[in-house]
Amino acid sequence: MSQPQVIRVVLADDQHLVRAAFAMLIASAPDMEVVGEAASGRQAVELVRSARADLVVMDVRMPDLDGIEATRLIAADDDLAGVKVLVLTTYDTDEHIIEALRAGASGFLVKDTKPADLLDAIRTVAAGEALLSPGPTARLIERIVKAPQAPAAAAATAPGALAALSTREREVLALVARGLNNTEIADTLGLSPLTAKTHVSRIMGKLDARDRAQLVVLGYESGLIIPGSSGDS
Repeated sequence: MSQPQVIRVVLADDQHLVRAAFAMLIASAPDMEVVGEAASGRQAVELVRSARADLVVMDVRMPDLDGIEATRLIAADDDLAGVKVLVLTTYDTDEHIIEALRAGASGFLVKDTKPADLLDAIRTVAAGEALLSPGPTARLIERIVKAPQAPAAAAATAPGALAALSTREREVLALVARGLNNTEIADTLGLSPLTAKTHVSRIMGKLDARDRAQLVVLGYESGLIIPGSSGDS
């Protein structure tokens, strides 16, 4: 019987005590290991390359290069295509979360989360799923999209990107943006889970999205999901 694959984790946080605490916690899990610690975003990017990491637990605010820019560099590097980024933040209302998701992060977690939840989050993101709590995420995205200085990315996404999607794909994207997983999407639309998964994969390809987390943002920015509408909280 083959041994389960161990998740190789890089910890990026400018506070040594935070890194040490997370490292001890991860060391207690048999299915993951810390392969590097970084005190800046630039160190994180270098470590991801040299240590062949599977996932980075990334703080947003760091010197030299912040977590958002570090995430963007990782996401843009074809050689690091399989690396996932889990962003850490002090508050779940932090507007930087949306920037991190746009940059390529697969989800976010607040720093005061329970230890078991952090380990579960690492497993979830490493498995290719988005870690997005539907309520807080929807409220945060809604606030950003409604803001007068809403990012130019929203305008760029709006009419053109969704034109490539079929009616069914738009329906699937709307459900992804509301936080449903493939099984829930299948149940809602009367599809098989495999068909739902195929639709999600095709949508990601057509919209050039790195993962489901970016689909959530795109669903709101494009106007497919109307902030404040039923099911968004």
